[in-house]
Amino acid sequence: MTLDTPASRPRLALFDLDHTLLPIDSDYEWGEFTTRIGWTDPQEFGRRNAEFFAHYQAGTLDIHEYVRFATQAICQHGPEAAALAHARFMQEVIAAAIRPAALALLRQHQAAGDHVLIITATNEFVTRPIAQALGVSELLATDLERGADGWFTGNIQGEPNMREGKVRRMEQWLAQHQWDWADVHSTFYSDSTNDVPLLEKVNEPVATNPDDRLRALAQQRGWRILDLFAGTP
Repeated sequence: MTLDTPASRPRLALFDLDHTLLPIDSDYEWGEFTTRIGWTDPQEFGRRNAEFFAHYQAGTLDIHEYVRFATQAICQHGPEAAALAHARFMQEVIAAAIRPAALALLRQHQAAGDHVLIITATNEFVTRPIAQALGVSELLATDLERGADGWFTGNIQGEPNMREGKVRRMEQWLAQHQWDWADVHSTFYSDSTNDVPLLEKVNEPVATNPDDRLRALAQQRGWRILDLFAGTP
């Protein structure tokens, strides 16, 4: 008879993306980038982008409204122009934001044989190339609806991958592998109080570069705190 210990179960290493593996918010920075390349009005877009970001930090974001706003430019410009713009975004913004400490942490889990997933509220268009650049093939992001022409409509497809939605999306992923939470040993790294529902669900919650509210909660509950980018520029 084999005892059911964490070592005997499949191990999952789950990572939020923005301000966790990256020291920036990729969704916000993509919006700022579209302004720099002339796709959006600098004043109006900048004002609304900052407003949405503040709502995200406060845990009050209407993600459906935000995604319609954030994807308007790519919906209008079409797939070819959007792909070219994103490739430039990766070179000019994301490449400099990929830090050795984040890569080392990912490689540590991968070398241990863990199932590594990035699970982010940011939409799939912005994040899939970033996950690939980080060497992570499994991505759970907010999926985007496609119209009859095959291009994005500006709406969310299915459930937003945010707050309690991250828990449900992870449970769908587990079910696809014929697992439940009890069948795996799970670790989740996140910076935000938006991710408390999933942090509470996993075996090992890790408050990573946490905002002030999450840091206080982690200290109260005895969760591990990891300042991944401490001492790096």
